[in-house]
Amino acid sequence: MKSLAATMFASVLVAFPVFAQQPIKVGVIAPFTGAFADYGKQFEAGVKAFQKLRGETVAGRKVQVIVKDTGGPSPEVAKRVAQELVVQENVDFLAGFGLTPEALAVADVATQAKKPMVIFNAATSIIPTKSPYITRTSMTLPQISAPLGTWAAKNGIKKVVTLVADYGPGNDAEGAFKKTFTAGGGQVVESIRTPLQNPDFGPFIQRVKDAKPDALFIFVPAGQQSIAVMKAYTERGLEQAGIKAIATGDVTDDHVLNAMGDSALGLITTFHYSAAHDSPENKAFLQAYAQVAPDAGRPNFMTVGAFDGMALIYDIIAKLDGKIDADKAMEVAKGWKHQSPRGPISIDPQRDIVQTIYVRRVEKKNGELWNVEFDKFENVSDPGKP
Repeated sequence: MKSLAATMFASVLVAFPVFAQQPIKVGVIAPFTGAFADYGKQFEAGVKAFQKLRGETVAGRKVQVIVKDTGGPSPEVAKRVAQELVVQENVDFLAGFGLTPEALAVADVATQAKKPMVIFNAATSIIPTKSPYITRTSMTLPQISAPLGTWAAKNGIKKVVTLVADYGPGNDAEGAFKKTFTAGGGQVVESIRTPLQNPDFGPFIQRVKDAKPDALFIFVPAGQQSIAVMKAYTERGLEQAGIKAIATGDVTDDHVLNAMGDSALGLITTFHYSAAHDSPENKAFLQAYAQVAPDAGRPNFMTVGAFDGMALIYDIIAKLDGKIDADKAMEVAKGWKHQSPRGPISIDPQRDIVQTIYVRRVEKKNGELWNVEFDKFENVSDPGKP
């Protein structure tokens, strides 16, 4: 008969490999239904494309992704599902966050639970300051719009009206564009803010036409608002009135660009990713995306934000040998470098993204519209840091 000690020792030997096989859990929080449902769908496609290329195991641990729908924007729901992921699912990482209000609502959960939180999209500058466990693999709006102000001032645009969605990213985008544009000698003659949900752009675009600027600077959330604002721009005859449209790349989101039609042709934007980007990494990404989401249309910047977010998570897991500690994870994140489908990226000491920002023009090739890069600003960090 075995002694009690021998029996207990054998039980430990049996239990240990079972423990070792417990998955690393990543909770992805985003809208998968409602007006911003495409955000969540693009995140999920980016995660699947990454795991198609890299597999589902790292450092001997399977990586399990659990998605939670906010139906957002809904900060209250985002916080509740984050708490559920922490308490009920015992996730190792929180991730996703298409919209700033939802990311801000979850920051305290990440801090209290000591969970690394990876932002796939939400683009307001202050987000990483709200928890020591937040990092970001997307962009900030100042990072995107400040280079556009510099470019516009150097390319014959003197007077601009700004039109931005009335929430954190819109305010950030307008402020950064205005700062660099006026520093280059330009003048912002009017600033217009539009509702975040279900705006009617017609009256706002008419105000722009009446102001007679050289150009209209636009930031609205990607998707249906992009289509709607450019439709209003065309219907109100701003191009014929000699008013150029310049925008952050959200407006010519790759996923909806063809739906915008020829009204988008010639539109100049600055952004960090284009599906037309020519690199081996982007070709591999596009191929993997086509395999995991064959009927989803083109991937966009949110897909890449999720793809690169998973790359960061995998590298953290690998460097920590599968033993996740939030403080150590943030040390890995700081200084992280990666060759992304968008080009080279890194994370700075403030846990935010540094990357190339491209100047693009909408062009038609083989019957389709593309954001074609023709200039760039390298190693751009967030100029809007608090």
